Amino acid sequence: MGTGRKCQTRDFSWFSFYLALLLFGIQAYAQIRYSIPEEMKEGTVVGNVAKDLGLDITSLIDRGFRVVAGTEDAFFEVNQDNGALYVHKNIDREELCQRSGACLIELKILVENPLEMHYVVVEITDVNDHSPSFPEKQQTFEIAEHTLPGRRFQLHTARDPDAGMNSIRTYTLTSNDHFEIDISQSDEDKIPFLVLKKSLDREQKNKHTLLVTAVDGGKPPRSGTLNVSIVVLDINDNRPTFIRDIYQITVQENVPVGTLIFLMNATDPDEGTNGVIEYSLGKTLRRKVYDIFELDKSTGEIRVKGIVDYEENDNYKLDVEASDKGQPPLTGECRVIIKIKDVNDNPPEIEVTSLSNTVSEDSKPGTVISLLSVTDKDSGVNGKIISHITNDVPFELKPSYRENIYSVVTNGFLDREKVSHYEITIKATDCGEPPLSALKTLTIQISDVNDNSPQFPQNPLQFYLSENNVAGKSILSVSATDSDLNDNAAVSYHIMREGNQNDIMSFLNVNPENGHITALKSFDFETLKTFHFHVVASDSGTPSLSSNVTVHVFILDQNDNAPVILYPVSSNGSAEGVEEIPRNVNAGHLVTKVRAYDADIGYNGWLLFSLQEVTDHSLFGLDRYTGQIRTLRSFTETDEAEHRLVILVKDNGNVSLSATATVMVKLVEPKEAFAASDVKSSAKADEENNVTFYLMITLGSVSALFLISIIVLIAMQCSKPTDCTSKYLQETNYDGTLCHSIQYRSGDKRYMLVGPRMSIGSTIVPGSHANTLVLPDRRGASGEVRLYEQIFSQYGYVS
Repeated sequence: MGTGRKCQTRDFSWFSFYLALLLFGIQAYAQIRYSIPEEMKEGTVVGNVAKDLGLDITSLIDRGFRVVAGTEDAFFEVNQDNGALYVHKNIDREELCQRSGACLIELKILVENPLEMHYVVVEITDVNDHSPSFPEKQQTFEIAEHTLPGRRFQLHTARDPDAGMNSIRTYTLTSNDHFEIDISQSDEDKIPFLVLKKSLDREQKNKHTLLVTAVDGGKPPRSGTLNVSIVVLDINDNRPTFIRDIYQITVQENVPVGTLIFLMNATDPDEGTNGVIEYSLGKTLRRKVYDIFELDKSTGEIRVKGIVDYEENDNYKLDVEASDKGQPPLTGECRVIIKIKDVNDNPPEIEVTSLSNTVSEDSKPGTVISLLSVTDKDSGVNGKIISHITNDVPFELKPSYRENIYSVVTNGFLDREKVSHYEITIKATDCGEPPLSALKTLTIQISDVNDNSPQFPQNPLQFYLSENNVAGKSILSVSATDSDLNDNAAVSYHIMREGNQNDIMSFLNVNPENGHITALKSFDFETLKTFHFHVVASDSGTPSLSSNVTVHVFILDQNDNAPVILYPVSSNGSAEGVEEIPRNVNAGHLVTKVRAYDADIGYNGWLLFSLQEVTDHSLFGLDRYTGQIRTLRSFTETDEAEHRLVILVKDNGNVSLSATATVMVKLVEPKEAFAASDVKSSAKADEENNVTFYLMITLGSVSALFLISIIVLIAMQCSKPTDCTSKYLQETNYDGTLCHSIQYRSGDKRYMLVGPRMSIGSTIVPGSHANTLVLPDRRGASGEVRLYEQIFSQYGYVS
């Protein structure tokens, strides 16, 4: 009632003022505009009106300079002393102008003598002096348990009397596990929605209390709160659901009103009224959507209600709610996106209806690996599609009897070992202007078949093995690779045992998994120098494929044989001998020759002789290579009659092996020497005759075995592969003859050097194993031969 009287008094005062202006003929001279923020303190100067109007400040009091308010609620007054306009009363923009755009207060300045009227407009600008507030402090929702996440609940919208940036900018929600806030913009308002992000369970918690805060954009910002209570209900726990969360449809512009463009289909597994569904559009959509489309709440049909104009809007988003009739009702939501078709704005789409991701490498040309369809939402020329494979692959597109249906087939042979997979890029291009295209990439893996046999890196293989290997341990290994995969590439090994193989194969074993070959015996170079065998590598495919390799093994010699003294040898088998020489021999006289044999070869069989002990170093000398003992000077009467020589024979292996022989040299008078020689020859004639007989038998047997061995070796050599040659060199001085002799005379004895025949001009070299026979002079006892030694060292026989 008070506000009404105030308005009536103000209207009457203004009416009286205007009546006086008309009666006295007062004129308005000028209009000035000022701008100040609201809530300014009383006395704040707005501006110097007198100065801005060009009035004389000294005459303001005399002329009655004042503001004509017309009411008692004057917000501004003027100072007659200085002509300043100042705030007379606190100004609240929201109370004065509410939420209008610009808040203007029009003042009238009156001066007399002469009487003048001036207009002053003061704009009141907004300050952030109000906090957002909700219409209610409490809001309650009843939500059934097991409501599906995504359900939205509209909250009370907060109001802020401030304008512009000082109005509401956002909403926040206290941290919780079940709800989040979503803001929807509708015209100038921001509408908050409470969104369920995690299902509720009444048995765990039957009530949730949340705090929603509305925050404005002022600096500093102000806020207001809303208490939200969620009551969890334990009934009707199945809400209507759509097949999809988002549906997309395309509608031609200018489609006739009433046209059915989409049929919503939500399902609710509940029975009775809890399963009866009603459809409705969301309440926060733009007003234009309700004018163009309508939704039948019973059938879910979306029909055109107004004019569809592509130039006005090319798409619309409809939030559709499906609610059942349970208590309380449950609601499901989805979004329908309606695209308005105008030009060729839809590219083709390639859909793979069937795809074999894996293709066997033995597939024949023409094998179908995929079926696909190509579609274009456009129509006419814009929907005409041309499809092809862009990259160079052994595949091609074959069209079906139906348009835009294709099959991808092989047009060549596949080989997984060369290319294990293919990326097939299919391009579909429509005939619109400009044309649009789509790409689809198919990844095809090529599966393996057993079409590759295991392969060895080389064939034949050659290995070198030192003799005296440890029986039962690995001596070598073979390895084969298979280009296939998995079981087709799993290689196993075994030794090919043929009927005509020698016994050496029975001492070899191969690990079927890794190809390590072990020997069950220790090999001896002196008895076996080389052998070969065949290893078969087989895969685990079906059928299994295999290949074999020939392995040549060459035994390497080790210094495992010590020298054997062949002469001198006593009757009891020890390396001792007695030599008698005349006292009158000259320097250089051959006393005897120490003969030794080493079964090893090379440096291991190269023997060197040295004097280990000698009674007089000035009398005897020893050739380190031949083992010959010669006198270094003539004997004198003072020389002892008997001398003991110890000869050391050692080989040249890394770890030298050696043997010693003892020779007793006796000096006799020349006549005694001849007599002693005859006596010895007579005493041993019978024994040596027996030895000669046995020697002849041995020589015959050895010769026969030798000839047989030569024939067998020639036959084996002819049967060997041409690319396999011996890795050992024969002795350079040996020409194939069994033996050769060189005779020379010394005193009453004839000496014959027996050994492998040498070339003319050659000398005895270390390792030649030359041997010496000592024969009596023909002038002695007829037919008596003293046999010191007979050696067939070249072939390993010693008698």
